[in-house]
This record gives sequence, C-alpha cells and structure tokens, in this order.
Amino acid sequence: MKGIVFGGALSILLSFILTPAFIRVLSRRGVGQMIRDDGPKSHHVKRGTPTMGGIVLILSTFAAYFGSHLITGVGVTASALLVMGLIIGLGLIGFLDDWLKISRKQSLGLTAKQKLLGQSIVAAAFAYTGLGFQDETGLAPISQYFSGVRDTSIKLGIGLVIVWVIFLVLGSSNGVNLTDGLDGLASGAAIMTFLSFIVIGVWEFGQSCAIADVAQCYNVRDPLDIAVLSAALAGSCAGFLWWNASPAKIFMGDVGSLALGGAISGIAIVLRVQGLLAALGGLFVLITLSVIIQTGYFKLSGGKRVFKMAPLQHHFELIGWGEVTIVIRFWILAGMSVAAGLGLFYGQWVVSQ
Repeated sequence: MKGIVFGGALSILLSFILTPAFIRVLSRRGVGQMIRDDGPKSHHVKRGTPTMGGIVLILSTFAAYFGSHLITGVGVTASALLVMGLIIGLGLIGFLDDWLKISRKQSLGLTAKQKLLGQSIVAAAFAYTGLGFQDETGLAPISQYFSGVRDTSIKLGIGLVIVWVIFLVLGSSNGVNLTDGLDGLASGAAIMTFLSFIVIGVWEFGQSCAIADVAQCYNVRDPLDIAVLSAALAGSCAGFLWWNASPAKIFMGDVGSLALGGAISGIAIVLRVQGLLAALGGLFVLITLSVIIQTGYFKLSGGKRVFKMAPLQHHFELIGWGEVTIVIRFWILAGMSVAAGLGLFYGQWVVSQ
C-alpha cells in the first residue's frame, strides 16, 4: 500500500515541477500547437501554445513508478511493464503525429490510416506478449477469457484476444485523443479513471485467490502493482492539470492523449475489467460516439448534421457555453460515470457472495 502513496505523491511533485520547465524549453524552440481553421474561432488565440506536454506525463509516471519501488524495495511486475510498453508505443505514434504538425506548421500530421495502423501494431504486440509471462500459478498478465467486471467462462482463444485488445486500445486511445480539445478536459477526466483503477486493483488484491479464502475470489496477476502504476498516472495528470487548466499554458498533444488512452485500456485489460471500460471511461465513450453519430448521419443524410460540430464539446462551445463551464460539467459527467462503474464492480462481488 505504501507504494501507491509514494507513486502518487512522487508523480504529482515531478509533473508539477517539470511541466513549467518543459514549457520554457518548448517556448524557446517555438514548439507550439497548430489550430484547425474550421474549429471554434475562440480557439485561434491558443495558436502557438506549447504542446507535446504528454512527454512530461510519461516521464513523471515512469520515474514515480520506479522510484516508488526503490523506496519500498518491492520488485516490478510483468503486468505493469507491459502496460508501460503500451504507453511508450502509443506515445511514440503520438509524438510523430505532433512533430509532423509542428514541422509542417499545419494541423495535419499522420493520416488516419497511418495512425490506426501504428496503434494496431502496438496493441497486437501488447496482447501477444501479455498472453505469455505466466507466473508460478500459471497466470498471465492478459487472460484468454472474456471479462466483464471479472473473467467469465467465455474463452476467446489467442487470435480473438488479440483482435479484441486491438479494438479496446484503438477505442480508448482515440477516445482520449478526441476528448483533448478543451483546456484540462482530458487530463481531469483521466484522473478520475485512474483513481478508480487504484480502488479496483487494491480490492482485487485483497480478495485474491492467492491470499483470500472467499467465494468468487479474483484470479488476477499483479493487481496491487497495477494500482501503483495507476496512482503514478493519476498523480502525473494532476500535476500537469495545474498548468493545463484554462487558460492552458501547455497542451498534452497526441503524445499524451494516445498514451493516456492506451494506459486506460491496458490497465482495464490486465485487471480483467474490460466490460467496465465503457463506464470508467464514460466521458471518452460519449465524445467518441458523438463523432461516430455526426459522421454517419452526415454521410447517410447527404450533408446534414446532428451537432453543430463534433466532437461534442465543440457543439456546446458553438451554442454559447463557456469553455470552463463545459469542462466542469463534463467532469461531473465523467465522475458520475466512474462512480457507476465502481458500483457495478462492487455490486457484482456482493451478489456473488
């Protein structure tokens, strides 16, 4: 449990201190955000704001995670290292996308097909690797069984698991990417999701089949260490949010949003709560659905729109809501969704006893 406290505290401190230093470096080098010309006009004042702050998020998280283990003397686990590998892989794709936008001085980086292909390759590698590395009890970081709020009896097999993981990672990473359109929106919502993973990881550890003689115990590898990693991620987002809140001094960029989205799906997969992703990441799902609905209806109706603009947060901007108002209200929605997800998780355990 100490590792969770140390991981969270170190990551907040590191992110809070390193972010302004990173802002100064980016400002001197002229690394600024490019703004879409077809977006809300109010965003044009943000042009040139330092971006790629996700680098600080990733570095702070990893430094805090390993620092926590050095302090406590506890070894790192395969599950956490796999999720960190997923974060690095998706972060590199996001970095390339950001760099192309900056070097070309326009809001277009990688094409959609290039980005999806890269994400799929990283996700497939994560899934295939995670099916190995079994511990002495035969548990691997990633299960071959479909999981809702826990593993079910539905065995997918290696091939279907890889396809399913790719779908989850693509949905989650792009969902956070779409949400990252207003100051502090994505980072604040991500904090709530990572905090919920701490609760789930600690609970699964306490009710683990390895240490607890209870009905419906959890066969999950390394849940407590995943809670440590989740604490480090939540802390990094909190320290970064201080500088990312409106008016933002820095943006996380695709390097941050893709990495955070990958972390959310990766943690849900190794904790065996894949079915809860829709609730624990409810805001990201809602915003992604708004884009799907807008695009689908536009094509089917011959050019008509459901929303004034997608993603959803920009629709509310265009009808007159202030940016801070939208962010706070969307945070409330995210918190309610996370609470519902935790309620489903606990409710399943109570019913099973």
